[in-house]
This record gives sequence, structure tokens and C-alpha cells, in this order.
Amino acid sequence: MKLQQTAVWLGVALVIIALDQWTKTLASSQLSYGVPLEVLPVFNLTLLHNTGAAFSFLADAGGWQRWFFAILSAVVSVVLVVWLSRLKAEEKLLAASLAFILGGAVGNLWDRLLLGYVVDFIQVHYQSHYFPAFNIADSAITIGAGLMILDMFLNPEKHKSQD
Repeated sequence: MKLQQTAVWLGVALVIIALDQWTKTLASSQLSYGVPLEVLPVFNLTLLHNTGAAFSFLADAGGWQRWFFAILSAVVSVVLVVWLSRLKAEEKLLAASLAFILGGAVGNLWDRLLLGYVVDFIQVHYQSHYFPAFNIADSAITIGAGLMILDMFLNPEKHKSQD
């Protein structure tokens, strides 16, 4: 991919990082920790701190997980930048997916490095059944993964193994 096109996708990732950090700062300054603010009957804003990974995996592991997940996120982010720079110009859907995943990974990496935890504040539920709280970075990673799966369905010839 040409440098200019790579820069555009890195710009998308930067917008996601900025939006993620802005919303986390806003949530941290306006919400009381652990106190739900009902927005809709199925949607709350609830400030929570996640020291683990997705769904608070390893949250109670004793502290080593902070650096493990930070290093893992940093390595994945470098791999995503290299992958993005090597795409062909017509691989726009895959480029978008990588940019979203990169933006989300760096957004959460920033929290981990500076705070020691990831700020979560979006909470959806049905009656007493709660989905784990998440943030804009998590949403971007999920959207990016969805776009990558969509790319695999729309462009199966690119994803066939070389037997």
C-alpha cells in the first residue's frame, strides 16, 4: 500500500484512539465508580476499571497481567501497522478492519500503561443479565474483527491456503 494510503488508515486509528481516550476521560470525570447511570432500560453508563483482558479475564491475577497484556498489545499493534503498510491499495475493507483493531488496541494499551487498568463504562443488560462493561476501544476491536470476517467472505480467494 502506498505511504499516503497507509497514512489515511493510521489516521483512522488515531481518530479511534482520540475518541476512546476522550470518552474514557469524560466517563472518569462525570461518573461515580460502580454507580450505574441509566440511559435506556437496557443501557447504563457505569464507570469500572478492568485490570484483566476481555470480560475481566485474569483481573485478579496479582498484577503481572498488566505488563503481559501491555506487551502483547504493543506487539500486536506493531504487527498490525506492518500488515497495514503491506496491503494492496484495493484491500480497503481489510485495511479498515486493521485500522479499527489497531485503534482499539492502542486505546486500551494507553490505559494499561498510564493507569494500570482499562477504563470501561458502557454497560448493556436485559433485566438482571449484564454483558461485561466495555469501552470505545473494545467496540472498535469488535467492529474491526467483524470487518475482517466480512472481508474473508467477500474475498475468499485471498484467504485460501496455498496447498
